[in-house]
Amino acid sequence: TMQKNWIGRSEGTELSFDVPSIHKRVQLFTTRVDTVFGVSYIVLAPEHPYVAELIKDKENEAELQAFITRMKNMSDIERTANDAKKEGMFTGAYAVNPLNGAQVPIWIANYVLADYGTGAVMGVPAHDQRDWDFAHEFNLPVHLVIQNKTHTLSVETMTEAYHESGTLVNSGDFDGLTDAEARKAVTQWLQEKKLGKGTVNYKLRDWLISRQRYWGAPIPIIYCPQCGEQLVPEEQLPVTLPTDVTFTAGAVSPLATSREFVHCTCPKCGGPATRETDTMDTFVCSSWYYLRYTDARNTAQAWNPEYAKKWLGVDQYIGGIEHAILHLMYSRFCMKVFHDAGLVAVKEPFERLLTQGMVLMDGSKMSKSKGNVVSPEDIIAKYGADTGRLFILFAAPPERDLEWSEQGVEGSYRFLHRVWRIVELYMDMLDTDETAKRPYTEAEKALRRQEFLSIAKVGEDIQGRDGKYSFNTAVSSIMEYVNALYAYAGKEKTIQKEVGVEAIQNLLKILAPFTPHIAEELWHQAGFSGSIHGQSWPEVEAEALKVAAIEMPVQINGKVREHITVPTDCTAEDIKASVLQQPRIQEWLKDKTVVKCIIVPKKIINLVVK
Repeated sequence: TMQKNWIGRSEGTELSFDVPSIHKRVQLFTTRVDTVFGVSYIVLAPEHPYVAELIKDKENEAELQAFITRMKNMSDIERTANDAKKEGMFTGAYAVNPLNGAQVPIWIANYVLADYGTGAVMGVPAHDQRDWDFAHEFNLPVHLVIQNKTHTLSVETMTEAYHESGTLVNSGDFDGLTDAEARKAVTQWLQEKKLGKGTVNYKLRDWLISRQRYWGAPIPIIYCPQCGEQLVPEEQLPVTLPTDVTFTAGAVSPLATSREFVHCTCPKCGGPATRETDTMDTFVCSSWYYLRYTDARNTAQAWNPEYAKKWLGVDQYIGGIEHAILHLMYSRFCMKVFHDAGLVAVKEPFERLLTQGMVLMDGSKMSKSKGNVVSPEDIIAKYGADTGRLFILFAAPPERDLEWSEQGVEGSYRFLHRVWRIVELYMDMLDTDETAKRPYTEAEKALRRQEFLSIAKVGEDIQGRDGKYSFNTAVSSIMEYVNALYAYAGKEKTIQKEVGVEAIQNLLKILAPFTPHIAEELWHQAGFSGSIHGQSWPEVEAEALKVAAIEMPVQINGKVREHITVPTDCTAEDIKASVLQQPRIQEWLKDKTVVKCIIVPKKIINLVVK
């Protein structure tokens, strides 16, 4: 959506208004030619080529010129922002509306840009909010030409522009047409009179790829006085940057100071020639460099198309929100060019985009200028790299801003100490009698259930389903599993070897993506072979997730009075009977009548009594 808005494709109409005072026609672009009878003024961009002629010899020419200069020195964003104050000046000249012959004043204003459309727009205050604001700022007339179909509009009672659909009024022969019909009919009339035509406009400007800097890819063009511009032959590519340059603080391209680089031979006639000394903007390279990763040692071509076909497209792009428009659009453009050239098999470079949040300190974005940056080296030296990683992943979802917290870092550090201790504890708790394989105890079943619940949750959260990653909840699930390991160790003295080994292996496997160094170290300390990062992700054992019974709270009139354990395959009637047999429940129900028993399966039981 951001890219679409940036490109700004608009279907509309170009039409001409005569300007008798300078004997010229000014071209305007509009997407609402159906409202042309409602024009009460036209606006030119301060940079429009007719402006100088229009204001020449006017009494306030100096004032007009000062206004124009001030507008030119403002950025496009400042001039066109929705909340920007509408500024303008009347040129003293008039234009003639080709549809009704009305003379309308010509203004110059901040909100019209020279490089969008024709640099001139028609002002229709009744049907465009920006024009409405401008007209009321400078007391210009408002003409209603689109009438609502359900309730009658009146300029006298309107408080804002009406820009919805409707029927044409006060529009001569076009009265009674819908706005959609009128856009076609008026455009056709203008074309027949050779006063306009249907056209498409874009906000997007041509990309400027060259610059006078050293850093960037040299443009592979040779200039020959005899043959003109020539491409550098393919066998001479790539053109590399010279090292014998002088940096001249922008006075001239540094490449131009290298005689050896500049002076060369024309590839066509063999005569003396010179090289292009501009370089390409770095976005040109950054739009496709990742393709080189598929074939980094190829000295004959940028990449082998077969390798690119195997690897592309990229599954996940991670970058700031500022990348969503230009960098990604450049990449998409380049990929489509490469596709048409047969160099890649896909038309889109990236499958998904994740825009990560900012790191904040005391509510402000971390930046060197504010002096509120936390050095990674300090964190690594004090807590280790894994602590820093774990805190960042746990503190907030990746797309949200993250508030830096020293207490949070210390909490992650303490958690990793707990992991270290529990691994050592479990390796000591293993029942070494391998012949004593027996059915799982209830405690072991409960531990394995939490183990596989955590594996399933972590696996789901780090898959990035629907383009969303939930690393923070994945870490939280690992913490729940570690708590379950400690709870077991607090009650039991030993654990069946198969269960204990599996428990520790799976803990380290699901922890490894978050804290790779500690997970690898503990993997070896526990005596497991190979690298943890070469292991398969653990499979979820469905049988382990099954439970024979579940604990449910019992409420009486909304207040929890008891907890009971019920078999998972119990019917509602069985559960109700079991609840009513509980001694404590019977005490609470003394001298009371049960009106209703509400059971939310596996969640809660609520008795309504009076």
